[in-house]
Amino acid sequence: MKKGKITAISILFLSIITLISCAQNQEAVKAGGLITSETANEEGVYETEADTTNVHEHLIFNSLLNKNVTEEGKVNYKGFISDSLEFNKYLNLLALNYPDETWTDDQIKAYWINAYNAYTIQLIIRNYPVKTIKDLGGSIYKINTPWDIKFIHIGEETYDLNNIEHGILRSDYEEPRIHFAVNCASVSCPRLRNEAYIATKLDAQLDDQARKFINYDAKNDITTEKAYVSKIFTLFSGDFKQHGSVKDFINQYADVQIPEDVQLTFQEYNWNLNE
Repeated sequence: MKKGKITAISILFLSIITLISCAQNQEAVKAGGLITSETANEEGVYETEADTTNVHEHLIFNSLLNKNVTEEGKVNYKGFISDSLEFNKYLNLLALNYPDETWTDDQIKAYWINAYNAYTIQLIIRNYPVKTIKDLGGSIYKINTPWDIKFIHIGEETYDLNNIEHGILRSDYEEPRIHFAVNCASVSCPRLRNEAYIATKLDAQLDDQARKFINYDAKNDITTEKAYVSKIFTLFSGDFKQHGSVKDFINQYADVQIPEDVQLTFQEYNWNLNE
C-alpha cells in the first residue's frame, strides 16, 4: 500500500513536469516562431536545431531589435548583453538554417542583411565597452580590420563581415539600397533598423531606409544651394551609378532636389559607436 502511494505520487509528479514543459515549449514557439530540440556535440556543448518553418520571419531578432534599438538607430548594447540568451538563439538559428536553392532572392537578401547586422552586434558586445568598432582590428584593408575577422560560423563555412557585404550582397545583387540596410555600428552609418528584414516587406524596408538616411540632416545636409552628403556615396559610387549619376540616385529619395549646378561635397565619417 505504501509502495503504491509512492508510485502514484511519482506518476502525478512526472505528469505535472510534462505539462509544465509542454506549456514552456508552446510559449517558446509563440515568442521565437520556431520549435527547437537540443543535441550535444562532441565537446558536450548543446546546439539548437531549429524547425525552418518560420526561419524567414526572423522573429527573435525582430523582437530584440524592437526592444534595444531606437527609431533613430541608437543601440542599447548593454541590453543585447542582458538578452544574450535570446540573441545567441538567433545566431544559432542563422548558423543552422542558411540559404539553399529553395529560397527566393528576397529571402536570401534578408537573411544576409540580418546576419551582417546581428554578427556586427555580436562583435561589439564581445568587446564591450568600446569607443569605436575600428578599435577591434588593425588598419590594413582586407587584412586585419574588424571587417576581416573570421568569427562568423554558418553551416560548415567561416565568414568575416566583408565576405557577407562584398562577397555576397554586393557581388550577387545589383542593389545599392543594401548600403542603407547593413550597419557598421557607427554614428555616420545609416541607422540600424529596429525591426528585422523579411522577404515579404524587403523592398519597402529598403526604400524606407534609403529615404530616411538621405533626408536625415545630420548625415546628408541638402538644400538648393549645397549638398553635403555621406561618404558612402563616394566610397561605393559605382553601386549608385547603375541608372545615372550619384546625384540622380540621391534625388530619387531626397525631399529637396539637388540642382544640376550644385556639386556634391562628401562629409567625413564619424566612427564613434552608435549607442
